[in-house]
Amino acid sequence: MNFLLIIGGLVLLILGGNWLLKSAVGLSLKLNIPKIVIGMTVVSFATSAPELIVSINAALSGAPDLALGNVIGSNIANLGLVLGITLLLGSMQVQKSFYTTDWPVMMIASMLLYFFLSGDQVIVRYEGIFLFSLLIVFLVYLLRFQKTAILDELPEDDEILSTSKILFFLIIGGVGLWGGSELLVSGATALAKEFGVSERVVGVTVISVGTSIPELAASIIAVIKKEKAISLGNLIGSNIFNILAVLGITSIITPITLNDKGLLTNDIFWMLSISFAILPLVFLPRSYRLNWKDGIVLLIAYVIFIYITI
Repeated sequence: MNFLLIIGGLVLLILGGNWLLKSAVGLSLKLNIPKIVIGMTVVSFATSAPELIVSINAALSGAPDLALGNVIGSNIANLGLVLGITLLLGSMQVQKSFYTTDWPVMMIASMLLYFFLSGDQVIVRYEGIFLFSLLIVFLVYLLRFQKTAILDELPEDDEILSTSKILFFLIIGGVGLWGGSELLVSGATALAKEFGVSERVVGVTVISVGTSIPELAASIIAVIKKEKAISLGNLIGSNIFNILAVLGITSIITPITLNDKGLLTNDIFWMLSISFAILPLVFLPRSYRLNWKDGIVLLIAYVIFIYITI
């Protein structure tokens, strides 16, 4: 029953995220907002909506380890699992913005998360405000100085929807996300009790992989279609949003208290290590390119992380 709740919740989250994205893009096009702005604001927030809603719901439901585990595990899954599988299907050219902007900001966000948690093991409101403010600064910088470094994440067949359709997709998207998060959090917490594992373990494994499914699906489709829509920058951008937006907004609404020390002694170090390892993988042995060998390294690292955690 708990597995059915989790699966049903994940399906609703994916559908809800897609519906919300459709309405958001439709509204942006209707208002003649430039695609570059849509990609860095509307699309980024819409694709991070499943993680955001799950984390807020988990924190408000008294399961903060699920909220933290979801983000930390999702960041590990994005680089270890999603990027690893994508590289097995085809090599990836890395843009210059990787080491000038994307990677440094991801590492700063990751270190800030560790710093905030290692002190008093809680992310309070002013720390959440600081994280979210950093995201705004990052977005403003990208839009003003790094426009050429931002890939268009919008589908080629995007269309201007009628106001009624935009409203329809917005409503069912919101309902789908909230309903999916309710099912997912309920199923995950019950599953943790049933099998005697912690919420943190469920968060960094089942929940994080589930909320990374959209990125994985998009990456595989992009490779099959031989498109460059999914890049290393997109996945790193997702990790930045997970920390600065998801945990930032969640902690502004309610403080996130760490209960399971495993998040601080194991999981966050895996997140920091895999995030850092991307830099030498990009430059060695050939600069600005990732291939199947790098994919194998990342997948092995992810499998070891899951084995140790479980």
